[in-house]
Amino acid sequence: MSSVTQITSRAQFNTLLSSSRIVVANFNTGSDSNVDGVYGALAGSLSRPNVLTFVKVDTASQQEWTQSLGVTTNPTFIVFKNGREVAKNTGISNIQRLSDTIQRLALEAESDGSSGGFGEASSSSGGAWRGADFPRGYGDVTDQIDVRGLDLLNADSGFGGVRTLFETMQPSTLAVGKGKGAATGAEAKKDWVESDVDEQLMMYIPFTSTLKVHTIHITSAPPKSEDDDETPMRPKTIHLYVNHQHNLGFEEAEDTPAIQTIELQASDWDEKTATAKLELRFVKFQKVYSLVLFVADGDGSGDKTRIDRIKIIGESGEKRDPGQLKKIDEDS
Repeated sequence: MSSVTQITSRAQFNTLLSSSRIVVANFNTGSDSNVDGVYGALAGSLSRPNVLTFVKVDTASQQEWTQSLGVTTNPTFIVFKNGREVAKNTGISNIQRLSDTIQRLALEAESDGSSGGFGEASSSSGGAWRGADFPRGYGDVTDQIDVRGLDLLNADSGFGGVRTLFETMQPSTLAVGKGKGAATGAEAKKDWVESDVDEQLMMYIPFTSTLKVHTIHITSAPPKSEDDDETPMRPKTIHLYVNHQHNLGFEEAEDTPAIQTIELQASDWDEKTATAKLELRFVKFQKVYSLVLFVADGDGSGDKTRIDRIKIIGESGEKRDPGQLKKIDEDS
């Protein structure tokens, strides 16, 4: 536990928030051998001075200010990046999710400080991959997706399922050191999604928390081919809808006004990472419980559209009660 800093005052905590890029805080009363063992192991392997700091706060002695952070359950784990809360998990049952979040942020911190830039983490490294930089002050909240409720319409069953799109690993077709063997392996894995009878895709993405969604990253890496009619296309026109309780049908989408429509250009795709950033009208995406992403057409003359990965960038907030999906005013 030597890698975990014991917090004795709010001033000490605030100092660490300003001096360390990422702070992981365990808010708990007393000690719990199960939690402390896992938490201590993470701290021992991932702590880096002024980059990634692990702390423990005794909620009984620090109750006055910990409650202002919304800490009402023991244990509560909160992750701060650049002084801002980016993730919160409560209870021992969520410690694996905490571990995944911390390891992803640790990789991001390493990428931020390296000369290699973003999107260069190999899929074989076991860490999270990203195809574009994050806006300052916001983080990857893809781990807040309720994967049990994901739904994708018009997907070809010969390729990966909808959960494939939210994997943290680098797409196989972008693997470093591509060659004949790598290409063959990627073709066998098919860790991407392609549309079926036409170029349209309709995706329902529910969340376990209320989110402020700032940006969506979409990766699409179709192979280069001289036969444009046979090659799958990248998404072009994308309609976004918020806070529906189910996926929209294609006919229903035609009668439902989108919160935002984005038309991607060829110049929007990063040449190296095959990733485009959907810049959202942030004020329209402040209290998001679910997203519907409708790919209306593709960029080209083919019949199929391809997506390899999707990342949701923003802030996570209040945990959603799975038994009550609140209907949020779409204009709030």
